[in-house]
Parts: sequence; C-alpha cells; structure tokens
Amino acid sequence: MLQELLRPNWLMECTLAELPLEALQERGIRALVLDVDRTLLPRRQTVVPAPALRWLEEAKQVFPIHLLSNNPSRQRIGSVAETLDLPYTTSAGKPRRSALRRVLAQLNLPHHQVALVGDRIFTDVMAGNRLGLFTVLVKPIDGEGQPCQRDRLQKLELRLADWMGAGLFG
Repeated sequence: MLQELLRPNWLMECTLAELPLEALQERGIRALVLDVDRTLLPRRQTVVPAPALRWLEEAKQVFPIHLLSNNPSRQRIGSVAETLDLPYTTSAGKPRRSALRRVLAQLNLPHHQVALVGDRIFTDVMAGNRLGLFTVLVKPIDGEGQPCQRDRLQKLELRLADWMGAGLFG
C-alpha cells in the first residue's frame, strides 16, 4: 500500500516547463493542481521563470489550474497567484488530504481527471495518490527555469521511495 502511494503515475526527467500538455490530455486529464515552490518557481522567489511562464500561459488555455502550496505565506503565494490570475491555496499540509479535497470540490471533476504536478514524493505525489489523482513528478526548477543542478532532496526521496518498494527504477 505505501509503495503505491509513493509511486507517481508519471516520473518526468524534466521541469514543469517541458511537461507535454497534449500527453496529459491524451490521458484524460481535464484540470491541473500545481505545487508552487520548486515546481513553478524557485524557493523564496516571486517571479516565475520565463520557460515556466510560457508553459503556464499555454496550459491555462487548455486546463483549469489551481496552485496548491504547503507554504504558509499568503502574501508570497497570493502575489504569484494574482499575477498569474489563478486560484490558490496556502498551508495545504500535503500529504494530508483536507485542502486538496476542497480544491477538488471546486474543480467538480472525477479525481482521475485531475493531475497533481509537483517535485516532491512525500508531499505532492503522496497527497495526490491518496485521493486517486494522476500524479506527475517533475524536476525542481532553478532561477532560469532549468532543472535544479544541486537538488539533493528529490534525489534522496527517490532513493528512499525506491528502497521502500515503490519500484521507481526497475
């Protein structure tokens, strides 16, 4: 059971900015829930890097999008969401399900038609899997919108999840 919660439906070797929208549509996805820190923008920054911004503008034409962050800063996350004209939730407490359930109620879609995209296994992937969403694990983003080169946290989580039986590398 735990192994399944730690296994993303789609393990990407790229950042959010390179996530193919058509492939999500082909999988029956009709809405996106996006993690913010390290998925959409670098930690502690408020400006979305150009590649992620281009992707987001295209994605907004295809999907309803909701930003879901564990970050408690309504000022920072709210400022980003307002700039992007997107609804948002702060202090989500992922992998707990309560905040994500509220977002899903607003989207009013079957859970399997909603993708949760994030950079963390033990928060984003686990939260999405606990509710039956399509989970996508992307590489963390740096200030230029490129994959973060010194990301030890995701590498550690991947190894730990695989060690716990998630079967990520086999």
